[in-house]
Amino acid sequence: MEQRWPTRLWIVRHGQSAGNVARDAADAAGLARIDIADRDMDVSLSGLGKEQARALGRWFGKLPADQRPCTVMSSPYLRAVQTSASIRDAGGLASPTRKFCIDERLREKEFGVLDRLTRHGIEQQFPEQAEFRRLLGKFHHRPPGGESWCDVILRLRSLLDTLSLHHGGDRVLIVAHQVVVLCMRYLLEGLSEEEILAIDRQADIANCGVTEYRFDPNSGPDGELVLTRYNFTAPLEQEAAPVTAEPDANVAAR
Repeated sequence: MEQRWPTRLWIVRHGQSAGNVARDAADAAGLARIDIADRDMDVSLSGLGKEQARALGRWFGKLPADQRPCTVMSSPYLRAVQTSASIRDAGGLASPTRKFCIDERLREKEFGVLDRLTRHGIEQQFPEQAEFRRLLGKFHHRPPGGESWCDVILRLRSLLDTLSLHHGGDRVLIVAHQVVVLCMRYLLEGLSEEEILAIDRQADIANCGVTEYRFDPNSGPDGELVLTRYNFTAPLEQEAAPVTAEPDANVAAR
């Protein structure tokens, strides 16, 4: 039977962004709004984030060519595209001329009216939404104009169809966002709401942290992708790049 899944799949959160830094500053000052001049999709990597992305690229580059990613699928958000390009330019791909694919299904969770607000700002300006989120939980709460985790999962289901239809036997690197990494785990491992939220509570996913799956032909009736690493930061540590795990700017609504 033809293999329907990639041989290896890496899912990576983008490097530290200027939005991460701005969120920390807003929280420290007790502000209601995060000071970001650009649209969320246009927020770039910080200097440290660029260093992290290059370090991850060098780590991939030290693997034998037949163990490096062949295909890169990136969120369209600038910080993810920059991370993908840095990994490529640092020698992290099996072929340096391989074009990476921008896929809008990998975009950040949309926050709607809560965009750019800190937890304090949400409680101050939209107390009813803070209460709805408390009652419904982050998995099901959809802010006006935004998405719930369930909405993100819905668009990622079609992404998995693309992986199985067009990338069987491939080695694929996905560069996206914290919620996307968690929702991919939910789908690939058949987790429950309680199980994925318990994983989320353990720790934030590190910037450029690596989640890796390998295809096991003996798992399940037709073979499955099996988790081998989660939130793996050794590539940064080996390349002497600082590890950061700040939530994205909209942490209160995540």
